[in-house]
Amino acid sequence: MGSYTFYKTKKQSVPWFVVGKGSNLLVSDEGFRGVIISLADNFDSITITDNIIRSTAGTKIIDLSFTAARAGLSGLEFAAGIPGTVGGGLIMNAGAYGGDISQVITSALCLDHDGNLIELDREALEFGYRTSLPGREGWIVLEATFKLTPGNTEEILAVMEDFNEKRRAKQPLEYPNAGSIFKRPVGFFAGKLIQESGLSGVSIGGAMVSPKHNGFIINTGNAKAAEVRELISLIQRTVYEEFGVKLETEVKFLGF
Repeated sequence: MGSYTFYKTKKQSVPWFVVGKGSNLLVSDEGFRGVIISLADNFDSITITDNIIRSTAGTKIIDLSFTAARAGLSGLEFAAGIPGTVGGGLIMNAGAYGGDISQVITSALCLDHDGNLIELDREALEFGYRTSLPGREGWIVLEATFKLTPGNTEEILAVMEDFNEKRRAKQPLEYPNAGSIFKRPVGFFAGKLIQESGLSGVSIGGAMVSPKHNGFIINTGNAKAAEVRELISLIQRTVYEEFGVKLETEVKFLGF
């Protein structure tokens, strides 16, 4: 299914884009004129053999982490509150609280631009901070395999709940948002730079820099994608003028 759709759109020069849950996407108000290949909800299976867990790309990372916990496997606690899929998490090497995908993955199966299946081990995936080889190449992730550590289910779940409590306390989860907008610049914290630039609570239309966590832009009710994009540009310009630091977006833009 995946390779056929990929081949047809490529051959016919139709723009295409693969999404999981879309949790780190900003889509243009005009939408996207092309083919959207959605892997979430219809490409979500998990299998466990001993301490090896294999998942297809459409599986929610949160579901994967809780499935591992219930099986007494430790290593994915950091992913308990990440609102994305395994495929998206691998593409951007998703992480939190000192953990990330690169620390536990052993291999991934991908589809390249010519419809070829490519299996890559952890080293070949070339992970970096919020980046990976499949992400840089624009390949489609089909499945991933992780090696975890046997542990106590109750203790694992307790760690996951602690992480989620910290998220609820520090992040504006009560508002619609696209997650952390900017990557962490080397030697700095994006949220602190934004705050010290006097941008906390600044808004354009319905888009606002979250006073709770300045690294997030929240939708206060009727924000347009163009307003969010404009606010992102304002933040980047202001921070650069104040500190000489270029903030790189973690959120991806579609249809702009």
